[in-house]
Amino acid sequence: MLTIVNDFLWSQILIVVLVGVGLLFTLGSRGVQFRYFGRMFSVLRGGLHHERGRISSFQALVVSVAGRVGSGNIAGVAVAITLGGPGAVFWMWVIGLMGMATSFFECSLAQLFKRAEPDGTYRGGPAYYLTHGIRQRGLAAVYSVLLLVTFGLGFNAVQSYVVATSLQASFGVSTWVTGLVMVAFLGVVIFGGIRRIALVAEVIVPLMALLYFLAALLVIVLNISAVPAALWYIVESAFGLEQAVGGGLGAVIMQGVKRGLFSNEAGLGSAPNVAAVAHVPHPANQGIVQAFSVFIDTVIMCTCTAVIILLSDVYQPGAAGVDGVILTQSAMGSHVGAWGASFVSVALVLFAFSSIMYNYYLGDNSLSFFSHDNPAVANVFRVAVLGLVFWGSLQDLSTVFGFAELTMGLLALVNLVGLVWMYKIGMRLLRDYDAQLRAGAEPRLRLEDWRDLDIDEQAWRD
Repeated sequence: MLTIVNDFLWSQILIVVLVGVGLLFTLGSRGVQFRYFGRMFSVLRGGLHHERGRISSFQALVVSVAGRVGSGNIAGVAVAITLGGPGAVFWMWVIGLMGMATSFFECSLAQLFKRAEPDGTYRGGPAYYLTHGIRQRGLAAVYSVLLLVTFGLGFNAVQSYVVATSLQASFGVSTWVTGLVMVAFLGVVIFGGIRRIALVAEVIVPLMALLYFLAALLVIVLNISAVPAALWYIVESAFGLEQAVGGGLGAVIMQGVKRGLFSNEAGLGSAPNVAAVAHVPHPANQGIVQAFSVFIDTVIMCTCTAVIILLSDVYQPGAAGVDGVILTQSAMGSHVGAWGASFVSVALVLFAFSSIMYNYYLGDNSLSFFSHDNPAVANVFRVAVLGLVFWGSLQDLSTVFGFAELTMGLLALVNLVGLVWMYKIGMRLLRDYDAQLRAGAEPRLRLEDWRDLDIDEQAWRD
């Protein structure tokens, strides 16, 4: 029953809504993700330095990349290729490029409606812009519950399971040992709050992304003559010109859209929870940075995995065989030898660990919407997350994943409804940013221009 509901939600509803909202924001903004692509780098350079006690734009970026870049980039791409053929990768690119616009607006709105905390940090995200932007606290409460169940609890257990089984297959490490080690390291990080998560992510995320990218680059160099054919194969399969799966073009598109959203989370409302904590002069600054994080995840990291798989002799179109992380490991091993499979396992551990940190923060932000940062509630949640991480390492979590997939789909629908509802506010924010740039100024939020909305002036006073 769960499978039937998920198939209907993803293949009949979310594909239309995600593509529709992505097109709405892309066309309405005149392609903001393309117009400001070059500016993404200058904004990012300006966000490398931060005031003491503040979360910088760069730190917020790496925390969100920690969530976007996870097992979906290794196992998810392999599943998409297995079930949808190489053409699914093309549709992952499409949903990623359109998702950059969606991410720009959801993260900019999260910044606009963020709330200042007593310790100098900020809180924000869909629950906050649904409450203060369109005064829909009931919708915000539904979103917060779905976010807590999906990321704070469900996906943490799933990530732990993926890591434990991968290390057992590659190195013979008992799953319970992996579970205990993850609990120990994770406990040290999450009990330090968002600042410690940001500091750890600032080291782990760029390192793991760079190493994985270099590994893919090595594969490309070793197979340089076959790269153009592999890329053309992706395009051919995307339009059914080279059919590689039994489900036809529909299966290709569905897998691309589904795995694309799983990977980059654009429109899901998860990244805005982290985007809101950054200290920036204008909300659109962080929107631009977060749009770039979608590009990193989908166009760069997912393509790395696709290239590793398609340039190997392990993947056989239409044939039953290995899938998921095992396919990626086997493909990497076929290119560079046995160490390649081990490297993928290590990369998966780092990706998953950073994702669990990110997932924890999303759950913590959901709880704060209800409990207003009650320390006792926060500590109970932290212990529950650590318990689920250990439990997940010992289980076969296909049912848990199926349930989390359902709640994630509902999460996306709630957030996308809110974003369309706030379309005018989002466009007003972008026009303000555009106008200040045309005037030759470095954009800043001027409070006097926004007093008709429920803005927390303390969060923007400096």
